[in-house]
This record gives sequence, C-alpha cells and structure tokens, in this order.
Amino acid sequence: AIQRQFHHLVRIVPGNGLLVVNANDGNLAEVLAMGSWTPEETVSVGNFPARWQAGLLASDGSRFSVLLDGKSQGDVSWTQLGEHNVHNALSAIAAARHAGVPVVQSIEALGEFSGVKRRLEVRGEVAGITVYDDFAHHPTAIATTLQGLRQHADGRLLAIFEPRSNTMRMGVHRESLAEALSAADAVWLFEPDNLGWDLSEVSAQVRAPVNVAGDIDVLVNSVIATVQPGDRLIVMSNGSFDDVHNKLLAALGERYA
Repeated sequence: AIQRQFHHLVRIVPGNGLLVVNANDGNLAEVLAMGSWTPEETVSVGNFPARWQAGLLASDGSRFSVLLDGKSQGDVSWTQLGEHNVHNALSAIAAARHAGVPVVQSIEALGEFSGVKRRLEVRGEVAGITVYDDFAHHPTAIATTLQGLRQHADGRLLAIFEPRSNTMRMGVHRESLAEALSAADAVWLFEPDNLGWDLSEVSAQVRAPVNVAGDIDVLVNSVIATVQPGDRLIVMSNGSFDDVHNKLLAALGERYA
C-alpha cells in the first residue's frame, strides 16, 4: 500500500522533471517498476551502481568525493555528519544540476552549508558534555546518525530516544530498532502511555545498557546519574520530547556548578 502511494506521487512529476533515486534502496526500484514517464538519475553512497556516486573520504561523512558517470566532479568538505547526509547532499547536487546549477558551484555551496535545525544540532555543552538534538525517528536514520557521530569524535555516546512517529507507535520498526540503537554506549528509551507495544521487546535486544522510563524527570535524573565529562548525549525524536534537551542542560548545570 505504501509503495502504491509513492507510485501515485511519481506519476504526478512531469516529463520535464527529474526523479533523483536512491540506488541503495530496493523498495524504490519496485516503486519505479510500476511505471513512470519522468527521467531518472540514481545516486549512491558506496559501491552500489548509480549514475551519481559519493565516495567517503572521511568515515563520518564530513568529506566525500562526487562522481558522475564514473568521472570525478570534485570533493565536498563540510560540517555535516553521517551517510544519510551524504545521500541528501548528492541528491541535492543532482537536482540542482537538472535546474541549471553547475556541479562545481553546488560543491562550493555545500562547503558553506551550516546545516539545519534538529540534524545533529548542538543544543549546549556543560563541563565537556555535549547535548545534541536530532530528528532521527526510524531505525535507518538512527543508525546513520549514531554512526556519523561515533566516527566524528571520541567520548561515550549516550542515546535518548522517544518512539513518537506513527510507525513507531504502531510497532512497525520494533524488530530493527534494537540493532540501530546498539551503536550507542548506553540507551534511554522514553515509553509514553499511549505506545501500542512494550518497549521491553527492544530493550532486551540492544547490545548496550538500556534504561526505560515513562516519566521525563525520571529519565533525566537517570541520565545525569550516569553521564561524565566527555560524553555526548544525542536526543532523537520527531517531536518536542517535552523539552528534554533543556532539562538535561539545566540538570547538568546544577551538577557541575
């Protein structure tokens, strides 16, 4: 049903438009096999065959090469982290080229791009402890966000996650969530009252210490009791998460005053 909806979306893109397609995702290939009258250009990070390819020059995604039809177009050096951001950048380069922007100009622009809110956004730092905010709300984004941050700097990586999206509340991703969160050194899961399944199904499979809390203040106190200078706290949710970022920073300020 989801693929069929994307098929309907694809069919409203005009023939003079462009579909920039992630070649790493087999689901998209199945969608396009349903039919399309719009030109396509594939993008890929790694070894997947594609017209546009990005080669990681830094494992955290902060530097990568851009290739079109196997020919180098230049290298991007920027402040963003994670393979998902490399995918986004490569797709933007392809789309901009279709609109008439030279590739070299896009590469230069990405070097000046400071990022957007809620994508590994630094919310504050106290006593060498950095609190990040990220919109990651499904296993693929969670895994790539943690991977990028892990490879960017030293220090423990503590993940604080709220399963807020509709698919998370329905339990669609519960089988793959534990593997994604296992990239962290410790995990805190917030369990809201209206969650349609038991988070213990995930916590038992995460390969890191896990704390589950149904109260924000209890969660914050648990994190503060564990955190130490040099740690990186990554808060992941597609909602406000009851302002947990500022509550963490305030509690850190009190502890290290």
